[in-house]
Amino acid sequence: MAVEPVRFETRREPRRVALVHDYLVQDGGSERVLLALHELYPRAPIFTLFHNPARTHIGFKHADIRPSYLNNLPFAKKRYQWYLPFMPDAVERFDLSNFDLVLSSSSTFAKGVIAAPEGLHVCYCHTPTRFLWQERAGYVNELPQPRFVKRFIPPLLHLMRQWDAIAARRPDVMLTNSQTSRLRIRRYYQRDAEVLAPPVDIDRIPFSTNPGSYWLTGGRLVAYKRFDLVVQAFAKLNVPLKIFGEGPERDKLRKMAGPKTEFLGHVTDEAKIQLFRDAIAFLHPQIEDFGITAVEAMAAGRPIIAFGQGGAAETVLNGVTGTFFEVQCWEDVGNAVLRFDPARFDPRQIRKHAETFGKPRFLEQMKQRLDRAWSSHTSDISHLTSHIV
Repeated sequence: MAVEPVRFETRREPRRVALVHDYLVQDGGSERVLLALHELYPRAPIFTLFHNPARTHIGFKHADIRPSYLNNLPFAKKRYQWYLPFMPDAVERFDLSNFDLVLSSSSTFAKGVIAAPEGLHVCYCHTPTRFLWQERAGYVNELPQPRFVKRFIPPLLHLMRQWDAIAARRPDVMLTNSQTSRLRIRRYYQRDAEVLAPPVDIDRIPFSTNPGSYWLTGGRLVAYKRFDLVVQAFAKLNVPLKIFGEGPERDKLRKMAGPKTEFLGHVTDEAKIQLFRDAIAFLHPQIEDFGITAVEAMAAGRPIIAFGQGGAAETVLNGVTGTFFEVQCWEDVGNAVLRFDPARFDPRQIRKHAETFGKPRFLEQMKQRLDRAWSSHTSDISHLTSHIV
């Protein structure tokens, strides 16, 4: 006698949603993506490895944030990197068995969560894990540990690379921020990702048509962002440069800076907007996955001087919203500044281009992709379970 097939309810929308993010210990571009996802699902809990409320965007103040067990260990909020070997285990311990939809925002470990068997996992992958793949050699060299300690790090990273490659297979759907990141995902994870540019809160940035009085750069002061090239160039040019942001490279950059270079440290969103509006141009010397800060500067009507690779090649229109330099060296940065004529650029046209990356567009397109993924997922589940006898 045939047994009636087991049929799962096919819902038009997921009832329980979980958000997952690597770490909530700073306010960067990936956190702004998470903030937009939180806007889509304000009641969804946010699972994260570490949470430092003092350094988290105010938009998460009332969110249901659920950090991992690592967050309770000594010095976890300030020295979370110490617990690197335990992070894959902590991610896999998140209990997501009761959630229909898991939406992860990941540049390291969040993509490795284990969703429920009938759940849908959509990952917005900002980039493959940098220190395991494209920047693995530089990562070890830049660590402050003694040389004998560094000898043990490559074998650890090798094991973590194996975990990372497996973890990248777990999401059912993968989205990413640019064609640059899509190519990296294809290279290191052997899977495709759909490009959806991240949200930039254009509406909060008023643009200016007034000529600026200084040059501007900034962000997280870390080695791969190559702020050293800008600092060296401006030490030779001896013209005003302002740098906002904090990071491990700050002391090194200060030592090589000229007398007209000013380090502003951490600045509020309001102060940063004013810095954009009063600048001659914004300098973007790094290869970024996308580069939200450059788009924010364009929203204020400011042209960009950028290294012509990575995300900048997809966001900056050469000759319209900025200009590119070709070689990642301080001499080429300086030459680009000397040849730069701000009168060639129309702030209104720059602003109009920046608006194509606005948050409303991201929210609308993200919702469309999630609806499509959910519809396909529930259809597959219904089809599979209808054959269980």
